Amino acid sequence: MRIFHVHGDQFIELDTLPERLPAGGYLWMGTARREFEVQISRLQSALQSWTGGQLFEPHVADLLNNQLPSHYDYTSWYDILVFRRLAAGGGSAEMFVDESHGTLASARRALASIDTSPVGFALFDRLLLSVHPTECQVFEFFVQRLKTQSQVSEQRGGRLPASPADLMLRMVNHMVDSYLALRRLLTRQLGYLQQELFGARSRLETWQVLLDSRNTLHVLEDTCEDQRAAIVEWIDALDEWPEPPDAAARRERELVRVRSKDVLEHIERVLTHVRRLESSAEAAVQMYFAAQSNRTNAIMRTLTVLTAIFLPLNLVTGFFGMNFEGLPLIHSARGFWIIFGVMLVLGLGLSVFFWRKRYIGTSH
Repeated sequence: MRIFHVHGDQFIELDTLPERLPAGGYLWMGTARREFEVQISRLQSALQSWTGGQLFEPHVADLLNNQLPSHYDYTSWYDILVFRRLAAGGGSAEMFVDESHGTLASARRALASIDTSPVGFALFDRLLLSVHPTECQVFEFFVQRLKTQSQVSEQRGGRLPASPADLMLRMVNHMVDSYLALRRLLTRQLGYLQQELFGARSRLETWQVLLDSRNTLHVLEDTCEDQRAAIVEWIDALDEWPEPPDAAARRERELVRVRSKDVLEHIERVLTHVRRLESSAEAAVQMYFAAQSNRTNAIMRTLTVLTAIFLPLNLVTGFFGMNFEGLPLIHSARGFWIIFGVMLVLGLGLSVFFWRKRYIGTSH
């Protein structure tokens, strides 16, 4: 568990939990989900001392639930936002994107590595409690980013997040934007799978990986829709907040509202791209069925043409194979060659006829 004091241009990490909230600024407390579960009693006592209220048990269960979809809820003391991130786990995005050639193994690993673990936020007036998965890259990224911004702010007059809501929305926006690397990964692997699927040496494993990719995109679409619903509920609740008394607070509230709409716009873009990939995967499946049907029709056409060519030849050989003494040419020394020539001309004539009709050949 790490706790930071954000005030103006200062971003200071505290060694222990303070007895009371600082006079200015706000606190950001970030903790892993397991550590949050272990120290929940200590945190509840601190929240009671700082804000005069504690987290309700259902909301504690929500923050501890690793399978909970994105959603928003609120009380008189605080707001709860659970937001599932979209990221390639374990650094897999860089590993797979840098590969010079795609493989079925890399495609399967890429699809299996997508991480949609939830990040929970408990938003108080002057406190932000964030609950992250173990070794969350979002948390570490923002700790380093705010430290850097604090140093830059002292030199150039920059600005740190002005409120807990502003900091929460920045982290949410970062989680949405991190889909860009994942988008490039999925687009590349899906394109490779489509090429393999329609190749001359297509294997059943390719088909299975493509089906897995389609199922993964379904999951991503559901995740994005839950994200959008949660942010829409947050924006609706934000509009119902009481109007701030002074101009500075109103400007800060307007900044939070603008950033919330920006996050919603980014989620819409991600959802549009996920649906485009999903449509592409579905089209690839349908095209595969169409290609297989066309290949089957071509095989059946070839077999039918061969049957049509050899049917009259079988008729001739069957006719002259009858056990009668009075058949024409049956006793002639040149009879075999005459019948063979007739059969050869008949076979070649039918082959040329069917070829001109484009029933046989390389293109149909």
